[in-house]
Amino acid sequence: MSTDLSTEAEIRQCPALLISAPASGQGKTTVTAALARLHRNQGRKVRVFKTGPDFLDPMILSHACGCQVEQLDLFMGSPELCKQQLWEAAGEADLILIEGVMGLFDGTPSSADLAELFGIPVLAVIDAGGMAQTFAALAHGLASFRPQLPFSGVLGNRVGSVGHGEMLAEALPEPLRWYGALPRDEAISLPSRHLGLVQGAEIADLEQRIETAATALEQSAGSELPAAIAFAPQPVAAIEPLLNGVRIGVARDAAFSFIYSANLRTLRQLGAQLEFFSPLVDTRLPEVDALWLPGGYPELHLQALAANTALMDEVKTHYQAGKPMLAECGGMLWLGDELTTLDGESAKLGGLLPARAQMQKRFAALGLQRLMLDGEALRGHTFHHSVSATELAPIARGECPNGRRAAEPVYRIKRLTASYIHLYFPSNPAAVAQLFRP
Repeated sequence: MSTDLSTEAEIRQCPALLISAPASGQGKTTVTAALARLHRNQGRKVRVFKTGPDFLDPMILSHACGCQVEQLDLFMGSPELCKQQLWEAAGEADLILIEGVMGLFDGTPSSADLAELFGIPVLAVIDAGGMAQTFAALAHGLASFRPQLPFSGVLGNRVGSVGHGEMLAEALPEPLRWYGALPRDEAISLPSRHLGLVQGAEIADLEQRIETAATALEQSAGSELPAAIAFAPQPVAAIEPLLNGVRIGVARDAAFSFIYSANLRTLRQLGAQLEFFSPLVDTRLPEVDALWLPGGYPELHLQALAANTALMDEVKTHYQAGKPMLAECGGMLWLGDELTTLDGESAKLGGLLPARAQMQKRFAALGLQRLMLDGEALRGHTFHHSVSATELAPIARGECPNGRRAAEPVYRIKRLTASYIHLYFPSNPAAVAQLFRP
């Protein structure tokens, strides 16, 4: 992100909430989407952010709020970048919502760290199934664990009835606010698969699910805005147009959809011209100087990708010409020799990388990543269910700041750079420019 350093440095006021929970799986995304739609239905402009590495939740949240949803992450970005993102959002929004990651205090940095750093009140979502007054004890514990944390209140998810929700609200100690309840209802819950939620475009009744949830919240707690808080500006130096005039082809379809909007914006700020294409249906590459093959679900579209040999021939021609290519996770698998699904279905793929990959039920790697590449520091994350076998020697390895064993290798052949790591381009635009510069 960049801004003119002469931007008027006024303090901006805007209501804001960080939606967290005691753990993953409590319903943060459903609640955040419902809140966004509830206030959007009131005629308010809602800006939504997602903390932590995630491609799937923002797809749902963007549909709910009608705006692009970006990451707000202290590690992949920086505190300075987050501060500027919030200040810019406060200048155009009536409400800012931030969906947290994992449990409120989990990880380093945690959702609580973000809330405390910027003074953003926390709304905790608690799965109230099978719970009565103990709900209040759990809420009290979350609110009091870190005295400096601005904790606002709680919302009960998967409640059994109206009466159940009223019981939970009555048990809450002062001054915790009751933000309402969502019922235990399959018409509201969001479907998931091995890497998380199903992509928004694949949920046929997504609109109805979000509207149903928004209505339930309005009926149980109304639509009053939280209190406004102050956001200060953070001038950020402008990004140099190091890719001015460079045409970058970006794979984007149902098989390759793990793309941060901030990455696209960073490439454009670098001066690049982006050309999108679909490895599932296109047989020709656009006229480009470089390629970006992001992650996604190639395993769900294996035969269609394998059958599109015409496009792969074009990719190989690009590669043999020594043109830059960045392949991340699913994009890397597409360029490998072979990919095998959980059901044992295999297909020959690009063959540019001497590697064979096998899907498995358990996570093969999960965690934040930082690495030194070509003398520059970059940040991102990894999460995948496939394991790859190759004799290639890596040119670099990622490192997880939280101590997880997720030291992902980075490979390079000619101008092709490939890894399981999903890079967050705003972490170092100049380093990204090196990867794509002809």
